[in-house]
Amino acid sequence: MILSFGSLSPVLAVPSAVALAAYLAAATLSERAGVWVRVAFIIGWVAHATAIVVDTAGIGSEVPGARFGFAPALSATLWLVLAVHAVESRFVPLPGVRRTLALLGALVVVLAWWFPGESRPHAGSPWAPLHWVLGIASYGLFGAAVLHAALLSNAERKLRRKRLDASGSVTPKPLGLPLLRLEKLTFEFVEAGFWVLSATIALGWWFSNPWRWDHKTVLSILAWVVFAGLLAGRHAVGWRGRRATGALYAGAVLLMLGYVGSRFVFEVLLQRPSVY
Repeated sequence: MILSFGSLSPVLAVPSAVALAAYLAAATLSERAGVWVRVAFIIGWVAHATAIVVDTAGIGSEVPGARFGFAPALSATLWLVLAVHAVESRFVPLPGVRRTLALLGALVVVLAWWFPGESRPHAGSPWAPLHWVLGIASYGLFGAAVLHAALLSNAERKLRRKRLDASGSVTPKPLGLPLLRLEKLTFEFVEAGFWVLSATIALGWWFSNPWRWDHKTVLSILAWVVFAGLLAGRHAVGWRGRRATGALYAGAVLLMLGYVGSRFVFEVLLQRPSVY
């Protein structure tokens, strides 16, 4: 059942409203606000985490059990990406990213508030919660990889425009981070996400009885194949640049369609419970 704002528990409404207000403040405050921007971001991040716990645990809900859906999955994914950004921003200035991430944070909080998902009183297997946690973790890791790939593509575009410094050499540190370091970080997140996704799929296959070749499974395995090919090409022949980032984006889209896309169709378009 799709719920509206008016029918939601105030236990979820309070942290969601705080996170929304804080993220909007972080997005609109000037860079001159300095520490207040970071304070707003941290308040939003903590309130966002509280909303995720309340939402997925079903706290204050009339129906007992955990809740899952496309919006809570997006919310948890972006929360993990924001966590990566919060850590990195302590060491590397990334001013152009803050507004975009804060606005995305506000958007997913509203989505999770409006579409809290379906209640699942019974997990079906004692291993199912671990499967779900690993799945969300892989989403977060690939989300962080996509963020870094977008920064890398932006930096490479600047280099192609031949922006030269006073000495006549190409500027080596776009966005305050060396290109090679940014590229290395991107693929470190890809590799970590690949192994977590592998564990997620293996665990799902192990406890599922019977194994179902549904849209979620097929698209997730296709994403796994794309990421495996990307890492193989990277290690074997040194894939980089547009080819590598294009494969990363393709795999991320397939993975997002696998769970979030399928659940969106069931919850919003068909408005009926899904089978998983």
